[in-house]
Amino acid sequence: MRTRRSEWLTVVALEAWLPVVLVVAWWFGSASSTSVYFPPLSSILGSFAHDWLNSAGLASNLLPSLELLGLGFGVALASGVVMGTVLGLTPALERASRPLLEILRAIPGVALLPIFIVLFGIDQEMKVLLIAFGSFWPILLNTVDGVRGVEPLLFEVAEVFRFGRIRRLLSVVFPGASPQIFAGARTALSISLIILVVSETVGGNGGIGYFLLAAQRNFAISSMWGAIVALGILGYLLNIAFRLIERVILRWHRLQQTRLGSEK
Repeated sequence: MRTRRSEWLTVVALEAWLPVVLVVAWWFGSASSTSVYFPPLSSILGSFAHDWLNSAGLASNLLPSLELLGLGFGVALASGVVMGTVLGLTPALERASRPLLEILRAIPGVALLPIFIVLFGIDQEMKVLLIAFGSFWPILLNTVDGVRGVEPLLFEVAEVFRFGRIRRLLSVVFPGASPQIFAGARTALSISLIILVVSETVGGNGGIGYFLLAAQRNFAISSMWGAIVALGILGYLLNIAFRLIERVILRWHRLQQTRLGSEK
């Protein structure tokens, strides 16, 4: 128990020392700042606490963003895994669709914002679909590569034991492709956060993006910087949550890699 606790403290210290040093340097370096555009960190943190560390701020600024992010990312994850599995198990279909997929993948999601506004208006539906479209591609392509990279011997074993299609997917395909799927999902989560902020600047009345735009228009520079701090903290917390989920689901994969490493 003590060894595990010391390892955990070591990991926390390794991750925290650089942000702490940068924050301290920012605090003292900006303490005497008189610039309108670069206020002291104390002023920024004061605005951050006022705007975000209360129930009203969380309800009007953070919760709408989390709802959009969850819906958009969930749609991208479900559709990307399903379509990626189909393409990965059908090489001819994957080769035929690969050029089109690469063309669509190269288009940034935020560049399609005007088209999505024309097609779907400026309601929540447009924002969810835009987030889903932008974060769909890393999940799709990583799922395809993960499914195609499953050990062929596993399929032969499944054939010998006469696994049905569903059991083959659950016992062979998804476990073998899951590390690649999680890698794509982590990339997609970062993309979805960027698209979220951009989409909320259009026709919104809440959320981080809307708050950022309103602070800019009202020339509330400290509040604008505070929103950027909140966005960075949100991204960091989402990444931690994703890592914890990945650690639990892919525990078997880490144990397998450790065992293979010890055998070498």
